[in-house]
Amino acid sequence: MSTLTQLGDLLSLMPVQRAGLALLLAAIGLPVVGVVIVGLDIMPVRFAMMHVALLGIAIGLLTGLDPAACAIVACALAGAGISPLARTPDGLSGAMGLLMSLAIAAALLVLAVSGVNAAGAFALLWGSILSVGDGDVVVLAALAVVVPGLFWWRRRQVALLLHDRELALCAGVPVQRLTLVLLVLVAIAVAGAIRLTGALLVDALTLLPALAARRLGRSLGSIVAWAIGIGLAVNVVGFLLALALDLPPGPILVLVAGATALAAHLVPERRDRSWHASAPASPSSPPLH
Repeated sequence: MSTLTQLGDLLSLMPVQRAGLALLLAAIGLPVVGVVIVGLDIMPVRFAMMHVALLGIAIGLLTGLDPAACAIVACALAGAGISPLARTPDGLSGAMGLLMSLAIAAALLVLAVSGVNAAGAFALLWGSILSVGDGDVVVLAALAVVVPGLFWWRRRQVALLLHDRELALCAGVPVQRLTLVLLVLVAIAVAGAIRLTGALLVDALTLLPALAARRLGRSLGSIVAWAIGIGLAVNVVGFLLALALDLPPGPILVLVAGATALAAHLVPERRDRSWHASAPASPSSPPLH
């Protein structure tokens, strides 16, 4: 039986189709979240939310609730909780470190006192793309609508915030509220990708497409468009390769996304690239086009 025939047989299976749909939806919302992570310079957020997700999973296993849903709720609450501490970049980094420490300690304590099988909790951190359920698809579909929609609706304010927080404050941007919304979306997105690649490999869906897009885009709008396009290409190619070669999808997605990011950095940098090209310079200045 040829590889193409085997691939066709696999694609006819419902779990594989559901996993493919989830990856396509993830490629729309999650790379945009990666743009936020890069723009706000909050790389540790992935690790912080991984620990918080573990706490949510442990609580879910203890209470009998859906572990993935508990992880999403825990990450959303954590993202909202640290937003008041994000008044400066240093404050945000410190909050991430504090969150990681408290979350992993609480997770291990819950697992220890409850007698829950810790292997089941840690297994979700590695991801299992073929175990994606309808609930996971719904979460990713919501992110695919909400995240790009927010960027389009508030693109000038988001662009200014990602460029310079103090300048955004002076320009009248509701920085604290916008930061709260963005951090909650980042947290939910990281938790929503757990079943796809696992929290340990979530960079393949979020950060790596954004890093490649930042090199190729000239404004926030074009960076977001590039991130979504690269995310779609990476997810489709990586998933098909994993099926054809009978290899775990998570590592393949990371390798394909990493190779794409490296290839993008071979492109000469455009000096006129600006993330805030569409943002107003001040409250009294007319909007730029």
